[in-house]
Amino acid sequence: MGSAHFVIRGARVFDGREVLDRADVLVEDGRIVAVGTVAAPVGAEVVDGTGRTLIPGLIDAHAHAKPPALAQAIVFGVTTELDMGSDPKWMLGEREKAAARDDVADVRSSSFGTTVPGGHPSMLIGSFFEEQFPTVSTIDDIPGFVTDRLAEGADYIKLLIDDGSAMGHASPTLNPAMVAAIVGEAHRHGKMALAHVTTLEGARQAVDAGVDGLVHLFMDTEPTAEIIEHIRQAGIFVIPTLSTLGSLAGETTGEALAHDPRVNSLVPDAWHENLCACWKLGGESKLEYSLAAARMLHEAGVPVLMGTDAASLGVFGTAHGVSAHGELALLVRAGLTPVEALRAATSLPAKHFGLTDRGAIAPGLQADLVLIDGDPTTDISTSLSIDTVWRRGSRLDREHYRAQLATSAAKE
Repeated sequence: MGSAHFVIRGARVFDGREVLDRADVLVEDGRIVAVGTVAAPVGAEVVDGTGRTLIPGLIDAHAHAKPPALAQAIVFGVTTELDMGSDPKWMLGEREKAAARDDVADVRSSSFGTTVPGGHPSMLIGSFFEEQFPTVSTIDDIPGFVTDRLAEGADYIKLLIDDGSAMGHASPTLNPAMVAAIVGEAHRHGKMALAHVTTLEGARQAVDAGVDGLVHLFMDTEPTAEIIEHIRQAGIFVIPTLSTLGSLAGETTGEALAHDPRVNSLVPDAWHENLCACWKLGGESKLEYSLAAARMLHEAGVPVLMGTDAASLGVFGTAHGVSAHGELALLVRAGLTPVEALRAATSLPAKHFGLTDRGAIAPGLQADLVLIDGDPTTDISTSLSIDTVWRRGSRLDREHYRAQLATSAAKE
């Protein structure tokens, strides 16, 4: 963990909430000590922030952190991933790695999501999941399922309400009574219940059951004033995952990101290909429905959080870390200002997931920081112009990562 002390001098600072036109930030022993006009302690490194913007480390509020996700994410300034479905066979090791090392992102996880036999994401067995994962067949299965996830270290409970109609194929899914039982069981244990939905009806079921957040938006139909108000009154948050919804609708890819000169030497070839592909599943879903819903929810005051749904090779259209910047741009396209989009990737996920030590630049907080050449508070496209990333005050060696990729590619 970081033990150096340094001052970032004269940067524009987005502190997770507001923009400071010019400020210094002092870091000691992995923590932020002071923000403002700061005298550098004797022996402290001074980092010139002139003309640059310092932001908190980004938090991807919806990812699937299968290795090497955490190592890829941090290269692009994502210092925390909130995993929304994983296998403890490898997640336990990733948690240990994140606790011990600063060259990977931190992680929180739901462990396995709650679904029925044959339900989403069964199509990923044999690729993302090596073998059949636990499911629930009846309400009586639910208490044991939740207890098992908590024994695996789950930080929250995820449930999947997805009948496949948004993607043009039918699949079994949880019924409303099961959804309500899962939410109740999660809350009984003091954990949030977070719902995967892709249809408006699925969103309604989730809200009716009392979930704490929607980890996707629906894409099967235009949003209605009624569903927006229903979500608003419920007081929940929403993670749109527009990058993945555009891919699932067969409309968008991450090709522009993959070929961006700020990206292409920091992403392995296989992940370039993954970024450039999209799903072609059929159905009547449209990204514009989700963009409109995100816009209406934001205007209604519903907290909108940044999440990408980046997973693994074969889950098309995304890549860990880099897709966070594409998602920021999509949030701006949906009507958020650049500052609001940055809040959606920093202070808001920290608040709603109880991460009280990060998501902002303030004394006492963990020094997860990203220094950017440019001003993403006015032009979100500059968020990719990363100069330096720190996790817990330790500077990430991005050039070493770049060199490792080049060496690996030369051997292939």
